[in-house]
Amino acid sequence: MFELKIIGNVARVVLNRPEIHNAFNDELILALTKTFNELSEDIRIRVVVLEGNGKSFCAGADVHWMKRMKDYSELQNYEDAHRMSLMFQAINRCKKPVIGKIHGAALGGGVGLVAVCDYVIASSDTVLGLTEVNLGLVPAVISPFVFAKMGMSNSRAYFSSGKKFKAQEAKELGLVHEVVGNYELDAAVDRMIAEYLKAGPHAVEIAKNLVFENLKYINDSKEITHLTCHTIAKARISSEGQEGMSALLEKRSPKWS
Repeated sequence: MFELKIIGNVARVVLNRPEIHNAFNDELILALTKTFNELSEDIRIRVVVLEGNGKSFCAGADVHWMKRMKDYSELQNYEDAHRMSLMFQAINRCKKPVIGKIHGAALGGGVGLVAVCDYVIASSDTVLGLTEVNLGLVPAVISPFVFAKMGMSNSRAYFSSGKKFKAQEAKELGLVHEVVGNYELDAAVDRMIAEYLKAGPHAVEIAKNLVFENLKYINDSKEITHLTCHTIAKARISSEGQEGMSALLEKRSPKWS
């Protein structure tokens, strides 16, 4: 279903269903949820890379799984969708930075996987698409995560049209951060891993959470002021913050780097 490779401080989660373009089913959904929840709490891990074997990153839902869900009741469909939502939430709120290494195709739920990564690097010939409407369905479960990256105007346009688009367009939409040639993809991912490993691991976790907290209180100036000032005050007196400031003043690399 997928491979978990851990080398040093880096975990690579590799979707491994190449014969069906890494489409996911209920079994893979539960396994990915469990894996990302565990990686989130693993103190050895500093960075997670999400990628796929074969010709595509992820083509969305497995046809055989869809054949089964076609006969589900509304309650069964709700429960099935809820399990999928928990998978996206587990990746989205993973305490470790998640790098998406995207190639080939990312369609339907595959775009949802792209959206829950913190930093996305895609090969230039990657094709993406929120194609659910072409099946008479909608990108409902992934919509909060995609909307957070693309915004209202782009979500309205792409949710309702099913239009496919290339990596450069995905970059302009905010889904992708970096577009490179196929032969550059591995090197680009390695460079980004190195960037994350320069940062304090606890600081990265706090910084990632700060984004979600800002969204929660964005319209409450009193709460957002309290949150941000309290967060930086705690960071400055933490052992990691003290080490980082000492390293700067002593013109050396911090111990975690």
